[in-house]
Amino acid sequence: MGVMRIGHVSVKVMDVEAAMKHYVNVVGMDVTHRDSDGTTYLKCWDEWDKYSVVLIPSDRAMLHHIAYKVETEADLDVLGKRVRDAGVEVTEVPAGQLPFCGRSVRFRLPSAQTMYLYAQKEFLGKDVGVKNPDPWPDTKHGIGAHWLDHCLILGELDPEKGINRVEETFRLLTDALDFHLSERIMAGPNYSVMAGAFMFRSCKPHDIAIVGAPTNGFHHLSFFLDDWKDVLLAGDILSKNRTRIELLPSRHGITRGETVYFYDPSGIRNETFAGLGYQAYPDMPVITWTEDELARAIFYTSREWVESFSTAYIPV
Repeated sequence: MGVMRIGHVSVKVMDVEAAMKHYVNVVGMDVTHRDSDGTTYLKCWDEWDKYSVVLIPSDRAMLHHIAYKVETEADLDVLGKRVRDAGVEVTEVPAGQLPFCGRSVRFRLPSAQTMYLYAQKEFLGKDVGVKNPDPWPDTKHGIGAHWLDHCLILGELDPEKGINRVEETFRLLTDALDFHLSERIMAGPNYSVMAGAFMFRSCKPHDIAIVGAPTNGFHHLSFFLDDWKDVLLAGDILSKNRTRIELLPSRHGITRGETVYFYDPSGIRNETFAGLGYQAYPDMPVITWTEDELARAIFYTSREWVESFSTAYIPV
């Protein structure tokens, strides 16, 4: 089966205590481990592996790495070879070097983000258990996010210089890791330039997305909620906690997801994403959005561009 889903996102934050409070009190995660240097590991109540977010103390905010979980140990060998065959350097990482994980492989995407693939991570279990479970735990708090859903990365895009890291990364994810394309953004003359790719390995509209920008970067990590009422409640919780909100509860055209965007204390963008939107399968026709409809594609409800959405991000 190869890649199953996103495993975790590891970010560097400027105030790890403030970040921890944000992801616990606002997002609704729980701390599962802390290293002696303050590095903090967290999971959502509906996740079963030890963590899905890692907070690393630093003097500036940045992406450390993203990691995707594969089904079997053998997949690491197969996929690692495919990435090498695509001309990308791959590092074999021994068990334990990626904390609480078995062996893994590491490489850099054409858009410069570090990606890990791993098959094993320490198991904790869902907060509701798996025997006659309730639909949610009594300990649910904050927004009560179910799980880390996806991330959006940025690739340098400059057609005049012949640079398109979006398409290069799309090709690697497609050819080497068997990701499928659900939706795309096309720009330039006759809409011939791939400026965005939304890609999946499960049946969700996207497990990872990459969009063009002046430089390579990290845009956001996203957490899953059930439905629209939960997104509205999330807006209230964000306001109650005086969290910086970028986009009030709204809907995307791309993926049809219901959304609210906000920032953690280090300025790392978070999203809550609700509603399945649709089920994606490999034989589904690819949905295309053109750059003249980009405001509607991303901010479907208002159809008005939010300037910070394209200017505020973490360079890599």
